[in-house]
Amino acid sequence: MSQAPKTASVSDLFPEDPREAAGLLKQAVPLMMRHQIAPNPVQYALWYAYSQGKNPDLNKRLDKIVGDFEVFPPETALKLFREHIIRNELEDARIGQQQVVDLVDDIEGDVLRSVAGSTTYNESLASGLLALRDPQDENLPSVLSDLQESTLQMQEQQEKFLYKLRTAQTEIQHLRSQLDRAHMAATLDNLTQIFNRNAFTHLLDKALKSDHQGLALVMLDIDHFKTFNDQYGHPLGDRVLQHVGQLLRELLPARSMAARYGGEEFCVIMRDCYDLQTAYEFAERLRLKVQALRVKMRSTDKVLDSITASFGLALAQAGDDMEGLITRADDQLYKAKHNGRNQVQPSPSLPALTA
Repeated sequence: MSQAPKTASVSDLFPEDPREAAGLLKQAVPLMMRHQIAPNPVQYALWYAYSQGKNPDLNKRLDKIVGDFEVFPPETALKLFREHIIRNELEDARIGQQQVVDLVDDIEGDVLRSVAGSTTYNESLASGLLALRDPQDENLPSVLSDLQESTLQMQEQQEKFLYKLRTAQTEIQHLRSQLDRAHMAATLDNLTQIFNRNAFTHLLDKALKSDHQGLALVMLDIDHFKTFNDQYGHPLGDRVLQHVGQLLRELLPARSMAARYGGEEFCVIMRDCYDLQTAYEFAERLRLKVQALRVKMRSTDKVLDSITASFGLALAQAGDDMEGLITRADDQLYKAKHNGRNQVQPSPSLPALTA
C-alpha cells in the first residue's frame, strides 16, 4: 500500500526561536486588541500566523472579516483555524482512516478466497476418502489428482493471506505511530515535553466534570525568570524550563499529569489527593528539587545556583468549575510570591517553608 506524502505539522508552521516568537506575539496582541478580538488560543494562533505573514490567503481572509464585521465571529475563527493551522493534522487523520478501511477490505477479500478454497479442498478430500474405500474405483487417480491440486491451491492461498496479514500489521503499526505523533504534537509542549495549556484545560475540565473528589491543583512559577532571561539569555532560560519539565515527569504521583501553563508557569493535576497535606508534600519535594538545580553556562563554565520556584495549592470542591479552581490556586501562588518566593502556599499545618 502506498503511503501518503509527509505534510507539515502544526509545530512545523511556527519554528521560530523564542525571541522571534515573542516579537511576532507582540505584533499579534495589539492587532487583536485593535479589532476587539477575544483572547483565546484559536485567535492567538490565527493572529500569530497573520503577523508571521507566510500565509497570504489567511491574511486576506482575516483582513476581510475585520472589515466586514464589528465583532469577529467565533465560528469563523474556528473554521479558519481548521483550514489554515491544523488542516494537515486533520488530513493525516482522514488519510489514516481510509488506509485502515482499505486494509480491512483487502483482508476481507483474502478471507473470502481462503474460505472458498477451504470449501473446495474439503469437497476434494471427501471425494478422495470415498474413493479410497474402493481400491478398484477407476476414478481414483483423477480424484487423487484433484485432491493434490486443491491442497496446493489452498497452501498458496494461505501463504498469500499470511503475507498480506503481516503487511497489514506493519501498515497498521505505521499508521498508529503517525497518529500517535500527531496526537503528541497537538498535546505536548515542544520545549518541556509535558502537556501544553490546551491539553491541560481539556483534562482539568474533564476531571472536574467526572468527579471533583480527590482532585488537587498545584501551580508553580519559576522565580525572577524574566530577570534570569534578561541576564543570561533565552537559550539558558529554555534549559531551565526543560530541567523543570524533566523534574515534573520524574516526580509525578500516579494518575497525575503536568503541563506547561505558559511561559515559566506550570500546573499539576493530582488525583487521589484528598487533603492539602498530600499536595503540600509533593510540592515541597518538587520545590527542593528545583532549588537544587545547577545550570552551567557553556560560554564561561559558570554554574548558576539561584533557581527557585513558588507554589500555590488548591483542592477541588463540590460545584467547582475550572476557572474557580485555577483562581484559588493562583491566589495562593501570588501569596507565595508576595511572602518572599521559593515557598509553597498554603501549608496545611506549618508556616510556608523558605530556603
